Amino acid sequence: MALMESEARWAREWLFDKALPLWWERGADSRGGFYEKIGLDGQPVSAPRRLRVQARQAYVYAEAGRLGWEGPWRAAAEHGLGFLLARYRRPDGLFRTLVSAEGAPLDDTVDLYDQAFVLFALSQAHAMGLGDGTLVDTARTLIATLKSEHAHPEAGFEEAQPRALPLRSNPHMHMLEANLSWVAAGIDAPFADVAREIVALAARRMIDPETGAIGEYYDGDWRFAPAPDGGVREPGHQFEWAYLLDCAGPLLGEDRHVESRRLYTFGDRFGIDPARSAAVFALDAAGAVIDPRARLWAQTERLRTALVFAEAAEEGERAPFIAAAQEAFAVTRSYLDVGVPGLWRDQLLADGSFVDEAAPASSFYHIVTAFAVLLRVGGAA
Repeated sequence: MALMESEARWAREWLFDKALPLWWERGADSRGGFYEKIGLDGQPVSAPRRLRVQARQAYVYAEAGRLGWEGPWRAAAEHGLGFLLARYRRPDGLFRTLVSAEGAPLDDTVDLYDQAFVLFALSQAHAMGLGDGTLVDTARTLIATLKSEHAHPEAGFEEAQPRALPLRSNPHMHMLEANLSWVAAGIDAPFADVAREIVALAARRMIDPETGAIGEYYDGDWRFAPAPDGGVREPGHQFEWAYLLDCAGPLLGEDRHVESRRLYTFGDRFGIDPARSAAVFALDAAGAVIDPRARLWAQTERLRTALVFAEAAEEGERAPFIAAAQEAFAVTRSYLDVGVPGLWRDQLLADGSFVDEAAPASSFYHIVTAFAVLLRVGGAA
C-alpha cells in the first residue's frame, strides 16, 4: 500500500520541475563546480567552494538520474564530479577542504566529514555508470589512506593528524552512509568492513546506554567529552543514525533494530517543538532544549526515518510513524515556500520566523535523500 501519495506527487513535481532545473541552470558555475548558495532572489552567491558542497551536488544529480529525472542529470553530475576530482584531490589520495571560485587551493586540510562525502558521491556516480572506470579505485585509495593515516587505535577514525579533540560522531555517521552506499552498489571490499566497524563503534561506545541517544562529542578514548559538549544531543542526528542503522540490517546482515528505534524514540520524544512541530537543533543529555533553532536538514531526516519505519511497521503500529512523517513533510514544505520555486529557507527560529539568508546548496542533499524515500513509498518514483 502506498503511503502519503499526494505528498509524494507534490515532492516529485517540486524536485523535477523546480529545484533540479534551477540548481543546474543557476547553481552551476561555468568555471566549474557549483555555487555554495543561491540568494532568494534567484542569483548565485560567489564564495570559496567547500569540498562537501561539490560532493553533495554531484550526488544529488546522480541520484536524480536514478529517480527518473529526464533533465541533464548526467551532465550536472559530471560537472560537479569533474571539478571535485580535478581541484580537490591531493597527491596522497585524500581531498583538500576548500578552493577558490576559480579552483585554486585555499585550504589543504583533510576533514573526515568531507572525505565521507567524496566517498558517497563516488558511490552514486559509479552506480549510475559515470566516470571513466576508475571511481572504485579512487574510493579504495581514499579508504586505504584514511585507514593508514587516520585510524583510531580502538575503532573508527581520528579527526586529524596530529590528533585533534574532541572526536565527533557526525563524520563517522557520514562515513557509515558512504560505505553502506558502496555496499548497496555491489562493491563490498573494503567498504562493508568499514561500515561494520562504525556500526559496532556506535553501538558499543557512541550511544548512551541509559537513554539510547547518540552524542556529538567524545574524548580520545570514545567516552563522552567533558561538559558541556559531551552532553549535546542533536535530534536530527538521532533520526539520521536511526535510518542508517536500520539500513545496516539488510546490507551488512546485522540487526540493529533495537538501537535504531531507541534513537528515533529519543529524537521524537524530546526533539520536536510542539509550537512549531519542528525538530530543534540541540538538546542536553536528559532531553532539555539547549538550542531551539530548527534547521531544514533535521526536518528532512525526521521525514525519511519516519517513512521507513512506517513502511516496515505492522498495520496496527504504523499510525504514529505516518503521523510523524506527515507532520515532518508539512514542516519541510514550509521551508520550501519561497518566492523563487526550487529554493528554500534553512533556519526557523524559536519565534516562528525564518532567518533571511541565501539558500545553501548543502541542504539539497538532505532534501533529495528524504524525497527519494517519499517518492518510493508514495508510488511516485
